[in-house]
Amino acid sequence: MTFDQLLDGFIGYLRVEKKYSEHTCISYQNDLRQYIHFVTSQFEISDVNEMRHTFIRSWMVHLMSEDISPISVNRKISALRSWFKWLIKKSFIASNPMLKIVAPKKPKRLPVTVQGVSMDRLIEPDVITRTEDAYASIRDAFMIELFYSTGMRRAELVGLDIVDINTKRMDIKILGKGNKVRIVPITNGLADSLKRYLEYRSQLEPILDVEALFLTEKGKRIYPRLVHSIVHNKLRQITTLTKKSPHVLRHSFATHVLDEGGDINAIKEILGHASLAATQIYTHNSIAKLKEAYAKSHPRS
Repeated sequence: MTFDQLLDGFIGYLRVEKKYSEHTCISYQNDLRQYIHFVTSQFEISDVNEMRHTFIRSWMVHLMSEDISPISVNRKISALRSWFKWLIKKSFIASNPMLKIVAPKKPKRLPVTVQGVSMDRLIEPDVITRTEDAYASIRDAFMIELFYSTGMRRAELVGLDIVDINTKRMDIKILGKGNKVRIVPITNGLADSLKRYLEYRSQLEPILDVEALFLTEKGKRIYPRLVHSIVHNKLRQITTLTKKSPHVLRHSFATHVLDEGGDINAIKEILGHASLAATQIYTHNSIAKLKEAYAKSHPRS
């Protein structure tokens, strides 16, 4: 089989059997195409069985020489591991060259968060100057509040339907990675914001996607790029952080709840993490804050 056929088969496997999101599948596809292009042009191979671990190491060196960060290189190596594991499973190759590959160490980075005071300003709607501005302003403010109140991911917000929020039970149903469903509680304040948002949403004409919670001003389900643009523009108004993405709000939610004494296992369930290790990164921010307070306040510091 050709490299293109093997790649298409693998991406199909990720979509159908592993239930990976479209965003993840595209990332894997781009990373693997980049690798295939490198090895076929540099080593002139035409069969997947000709792959060697030395080729992969050469690619890693090439990526690092291009100033690709260790985090990005690790992501690409992860894609390669999954692909070669699938090739072994399907008997397309006899040995796995990834067994001799050691990924570069990733620098430890604390999650980027927004201060609580700034968050209060962020969830207030912008000043509405024209009638047609009203829906977008109310929608954007509610979107920010929903991100911050639940810690959900961008793809999870895009996929929300109106029926997913139950104001009687005061919870929201979120479809996460791998099609795993989790139930997250909501506050009275968020329920009030939802009611206000739905009033403005009902005035849109026409509404082409009646089930979707968030709509564009043309009545269609909102899309990931627009969500990122909305969050970026809102964050730009209140913070000088270099990173201004929906994930910053997810980090802020987890960090602030933990700072206020929230149970880390509960935060893990709300975020939809598969393991506690993924949630524990937020404890570092709390420890850093504790050290700062200690240094400022202790007489012997």
